[in-house]
Amino acid sequence: MNNNPDYKKIYNDMIALKYPEKKKICENILKKEMLSTLDIIKLNNFLTKDLSETNNSENQKLKSYDKTTVFKILDYQKKHCLNNAELAKHFNMSRNTVASWKKLYF
Repeated sequence: MNNNPDYKKIYNDMIALKYPEKKKICENILKKEMLSTLDIIKLNNFLTKDLSETNNSENQKLKSYDKTTVFKILDYQKKHCLNNAELAKHFNMSRNTVASWKKLYF
């Protein structure tokens, strides 16, 4: 049995109930068969970019990343020639997190 949440259904319902005006923006991501962690982060950013910084910092504490997402994020850093601080700012995370991933996986 799969214990992962059905993010596609969750975000479809959330858009229908709370953000019907943002349906067009999120349509391309929701058409995918499987949503990756990065897709979920993008959807969340599209839908909640109007929230205040205090809510954002509280939500940040609850994020977790699987190994494939970590590698995609570190690959993004390499492709775009970003340092740890720039990458952390782009993905809204701590630069110490990026540094610890590099120590752990490389």
